[in-house]
Amino acid sequence: MLTTPVVRVLKTQLDCELHVLTKEKFAFLYEHNPHVDHVHTIQKGVDEVLPELKTIDFDFIVDLQKNLRSSRIKNTLDAPSASFPKLNRQKWMLVNLKINRLPEMHVVDRYFIAVRDLELVNDGKGLDYFIPEDAEVDLATVDPILKDGYIAIAIGGQHNTKILPVEKLVPVIDNLQLPVVLLGDQQDDIRGKEVMERVQRKDVFNLCGQYSLDQSASLIRQSAAVISNDTGLMHIAAAFKKPVVSVWGNTIPEFGMYPYMPGYPELSVVAEVKDLSCRPCSKLGYKRCPVRHFKCMRKQDEMFIAESANGLAENYLRENQSR
Repeated sequence: MLTTPVVRVLKTQLDCELHVLTKEKFAFLYEHNPHVDHVHTIQKGVDEVLPELKTIDFDFIVDLQKNLRSSRIKNTLDAPSASFPKLNRQKWMLVNLKINRLPEMHVVDRYFIAVRDLELVNDGKGLDYFIPEDAEVDLATVDPILKDGYIAIAIGGQHNTKILPVEKLVPVIDNLQLPVVLLGDQQDDIRGKEVMERVQRKDVFNLCGQYSLDQSASLIRQSAAVISNDTGLMHIAAAFKKPVVSVWGNTIPEFGMYPYMPGYPELSVVAEVKDLSCRPCSKLGYKRCPVRHFKCMRKQDEMFIAESANGLAENYLRENQSR
C-alpha cells in the first residue's frame, strides 16, 4: 500500500513501462492498479523469478525494500538503481535506547528519495487502492440500516501487541453513535464473536472472515469513519481519505507508518498512551507484552477513541450531505 504513490508517479510522470516485483501474497495490491504494466511474484526466493527478469532490459530499478533479496536482484540485473534511507539504526536506537533520531517524515516521503535522480515529484494524492467491480459490497446485503452511515472497526493486527483488547474495545463500541461493522480476517472472527457477546447494542455486525480484503476495502470506503489498530486496513482507510482513529500499542507513529493523507490532517486522530518508558518495545510487534503489563493498550482512553470517531463521522456525513 505504501509504495503506491511512487508507483503512480513513476507511471504518470515518466510514462514508462512499469514492472512490479512482490511476494505472491501481495500481488493483489498491484493486479488491479492501472499504473502497473506487469506484476512479477515470488513465493520463497528470487530464484523463482530471476530467469524471467534477466530477459527484460530494465532502464532503472527502484528498490523500496533495501534488503539482501533486493540487493541480489539489483546485482544480477545490473541496471541503474536507487533506494531509500531505511533508518534501521535509528529505529534500533529508539526501540532499545529510547533515543529518537528519526526524521519527522512518513515512510512514503522517504520512498520518494529513491526516485529523486529521476526528477520525479510527489503529486500529493496519497495512497491508492483499486477495488475490482465484482468486489463492491451492497450494504443492503448486510443490513439496510448501514446506508445511513456507520463506523468500521478493524479489530485485528499482525501482532497481538498491536491489537486493542476486547475489554477495551467493547466500551468504545458502546459509546459510538452510529452502527458498527467489525472487519478482519478469519483469525479475527473469534475476537469478533467475543465482542458481540459483550456489547450492549444490536446494531453491531461482526463481518470478520466473511469478506475478502477487497470487499472489506469496499466496506471501509463506504463508511463514515474508521477505527483501526496499526494494520493494513488503516492504510486502506487512508487511501480512501476516510476519517480514521488509529490506535497504537507497542509501535509508535514516529516510525513513519501512520495514516498517509497529505493535505488532510483533520481526518486523522492518533490514540496512544504517551510517556511509557517501555514504549516502543519493537518496530513490529510481539505475541505478548514482553514486560507483561501491556499498558500501551490497557491504559487506552476508550472515551477519547469513541468521541473522536463520533466527531469525525459526524463531520464526514455533514459534508457529504451538503454536496
